[in-house]
Amino acid sequence: MPRPKNPPVLRLGTRASNLALTQSRLVARMLERAHRKHGLRVELVEIASTGDRDRRSPLKSFGGAGVFVKELEQALLDRRIDLAVHSLKDMPTKQPRGLLLAAVPAREDVRDVVVTTSGRKLKDLPAGAAIGSGSPRRRAQLSLVHAHLAFAEIRGNVETRLRLVKEGRYAGTILARAGLKRLGLLKKIRVETLPLNVMLPAPGQGALGIECRASDARVRTLLKKLNDSRVCACVRAERACLAALGGGCHLPLGAYAKASAKKLTLAAVLATPDGRASVRVRLAGPLARAEHLGRRAAHIIKHSGVLDELRDGAGE
Repeated sequence: MPRPKNPPVLRLGTRASNLALTQSRLVARMLERAHRKHGLRVELVEIASTGDRDRRSPLKSFGGAGVFVKELEQALLDRRIDLAVHSLKDMPTKQPRGLLLAAVPAREDVRDVVVTTSGRKLKDLPAGAAIGSGSPRRRAQLSLVHAHLAFAEIRGNVETRLRLVKEGRYAGTILARAGLKRLGLLKKIRVETLPLNVMLPAPGQGALGIECRASDARVRTLLKKLNDSRVCACVRAERACLAALGGGCHLPLGAYAKASAKKLTLAAVLATPDGRASVRVRLAGPLARAEHLGRRAAHIIKHSGVLDELRDGAGE
């Protein structure tokens, strides 16, 4: 079948980092393959986010959530792009009016990995070894099992963090396994993959979120072929738990859901940064009630008192 003379073109907004571009190119290829008979073409439009422009300040200093997505969302609202690809763990649970999380493709490995200067495992590092991480979630969960470690703020993309560890600025750092795999780095560096009973991922980790305008029926229809319904249910449960706790990326919450044909299981953990207090929850329920399961988990966490301790510690 001959392609139309003027094939449809979609403008896909992406951050300019190597990982963001890799993820966006992946989505672009998926879309073009899914709609090959229509000759669909996807063009990438690079947009710098606040988090990309300032790589020195701690993420919490920017205030609020969405430091890596706000500019992309504004570009959608301004109609400069037709869709945007985000690492779903970076997306706020509340979206601007007029925007929609239209598709969540198949998920990558959700686990975190550790990269150390010497290649040693965390348990073999000396007391006081500095692990570069700006994530309260990672610091809190590691403190529960590796109290001998110290933590230091670190910023920059994946390649920058790996370089800082190689230079000896840090004893190690923690990264999402999904990002390293997408960049083709897992075969080039030695990593320690943290099991889920040690480190639960951030809500949505390993998944990509594709956002568009709610009013754009054409793009919404095109994106339907990329959506994985089970993965979508899992991340809805994880994000519902986060939303019910009133948290963003700075809340030290780990959450991970798994789905079968009709059932969903959700595990969640909240801990104070020093590992002094923590609560773990594991629930199961119908796949069709994913958000309800997430809110149930949040209810249990709220009544554990750990969230109050976090707020008291932050001076709230």
